[in-house]
Amino acid sequence: MPARPLPAPSASSVRTAFLTVKDAAEYLGLSPHTLYVWRHRRQGPPSFRMGPRGRVMYRVEALDAWVREQEQADSRSNPALNPLSVRPHERSARFTAA
Repeated sequence: MPARPLPAPSASSVRTAFLTVKDAAEYLGLSPHTLYVWRHRRQGPPSFRMGPRGRVMYRVEALDAWVREQEQADSRSNPALNPLSVRPHERSARFTAA
């Protein structure tokens, strides 16, 4: 059976797949200024320039993935990183008082 061609994306799905800085900031609950600063420092969610005017854009799926990474990096969300759930290491003889 031949593969069916994928339907062309509709204008609304393209619009929602990419967010401007303002829309991405609203989506994340941050200020646009924060996203601009993070972009300048090469921090925060991945972004790119699109179009002849070079507007900074964010993919919704990249924002969601970035949020998940932040959750996993936080010890309050990730029990494996909680310092209270790890048994203390025994000090080596070199560091104990004689």
